Amino acid sequence: MNLKKESVIAVGLIGVAPSVWAAAGPDAAPAPASVAEQIANGQKLYGVHCSKCHGDAGEGTKKGPAVVGKDALPLDPPKGAKLRKTQFHTAKDVADFVVAKMPGDHPATLKAEEYWAILAFDLKANGVDLKQPVDAKVASTITLHP
Repeated sequence: MNLKKESVIAVGLIGVAPSVWAAAGPDAAPAPASVAEQIANGQKLYGVHCSKCHGDAGEGTKKGPAVVGKDALPLDPPKGAKLRKTQFHTAKDVADFVVAKMPGDHPATLKAEEYWAILAFDLKANGVDLKQPVDAKVASTITLHP
């Protein structure tokens, strides 16, 4: 899989309550002042909510798959996947999945702006050069698999 400037290998996110997501929409969250601010916030949130299962560097563990690197989150769900049953074509596809399923021990527990911050951090960790803060519109334009 090739990583393009507009593409990402994989992203890992924490869920926001599906009812909040559906009612308010992902764009209802207050916009961060800058991409750098969003990424920095996402890094902190990843450390608190994601690293225990996905690893400090997103490398994956026995509890969760890699979210950073060339082998992270392939298009098709891995054989034997317990939660994931859908393909990940865009970063928005990943966001939609994680909204309902992550974190595994407390699904759907973060606010929308926290969700997007973690996505921005993971995109950056995968080499994506973000020009604007990540939201549903931006995430839908980031192709994971060419």
